[in-house]
Amino acid sequence: MRIELEKRAKVSILFSILSPFIAFALTLVFGGIMFALLSKNPAIALFSYFVEPLIEVWSLHELAIKAAPLILIGVGLSVCFRSNNWNIGAEGQFIMGAIAGSILPVVFYDWQSPLMLPLMLVLGMIGGALFAAIPAYLKAHMNTNEILTSLMLVYVAQLFLDWLVRGPWRNPEGMNFPETRRFAADAVLPEILASGRANWGFAFAIIAAVLVWFMMRYTLKGFEVTVLGQSARAGRFAGFSSRKMIWFSMLFSGALAGLAGIAEVSGAIQQLRPVISPGYGFTAIIVAFLGRLNPLGVIAAGLVLALTYLGGEAAQLSIGVSDKVTRVFQGLLLFFVLSCDTLIHYRIRVVWERLPAIKTDEAH
Repeated sequence: MRIELEKRAKVSILFSILSPFIAFALTLVFGGIMFALLSKNPAIALFSYFVEPLIEVWSLHELAIKAAPLILIGVGLSVCFRSNNWNIGAEGQFIMGAIAGSILPVVFYDWQSPLMLPLMLVLGMIGGALFAAIPAYLKAHMNTNEILTSLMLVYVAQLFLDWLVRGPWRNPEGMNFPETRRFAADAVLPEILASGRANWGFAFAIIAAVLVWFMMRYTLKGFEVTVLGQSARAGRFAGFSSRKMIWFSMLFSGALAGLAGIAEVSGAIQQLRPVISPGYGFTAIIVAFLGRLNPLGVIAAGLVLALTYLGGEAAQLSIGVSDKVTRVFQGLLLFFVLSCDTLIHYRIRVVWERLPAIKTDEAH
């Protein structure tokens, strides 16, 4: 007996549209079961997790702060994944973008200029793109698996950041704490509204999602991404280059991850620390798939996953659960998204096979 996945001849359009909602509903159901096993009231726990963070105005601002990097990174990854290039190292590109963009406010601390912030954003994008260029080069010219190389580089970026803030970039007036100087006013992203902390990083995320949606839907480059992602052979017949697409998709997603990194550092944190991300680069993978690899869908998915971060913090205070519950929710959501997509596009088939009879040596 063996189990096979057989591709369905006709895929239900209705279930394809409803797949993310079904996955989210299943996540709520199994999340409630998890809370019950933890001896917590599921209704109260889910309320504190998904509703309580939306009640106050300040928490809506915090939701926008946490959603901004998820949307920016998720938009870049959606292009990468649709081209069939699997950039799993956006977390490292996020960190390197934050480091590159922080060169001006840290190394040139006394320099004050209106050009400071725009240059920081550009440097952040360059830093993220250059770090993504490493797995891009290895895949394009050495046929190396980009999943492994991009993932392993995350730990390089994390250790490099830790060395910087504990060594050459450590604040000389910071009482030996591992952190840089706080950024000057010209190096800080301004807030969108006076009612909270949400900054222009969220606006960058929305603008990027709309522009990339337009590119994917109405431009030749978007058509090239789609064709090469579905069939590299068909793309070659159309005159498209798979090698150039590797470079484009990896550098593009790396640049947006780097922009997310410097926007997070210059907006919400305003300095470099050993840890500047709760795992945005990895969570953005879930965001991209939950958003159906559509930049506009990524906006909604980013807000949902940002809500899990805020809900986790609220649940810790209100019902006393571990912060690891957040990761469990995110893992459940990714599992059900992939499971629903698989069952919608494929049929499980059990194949029974009769074992061949073993012939004995009659002469013997």
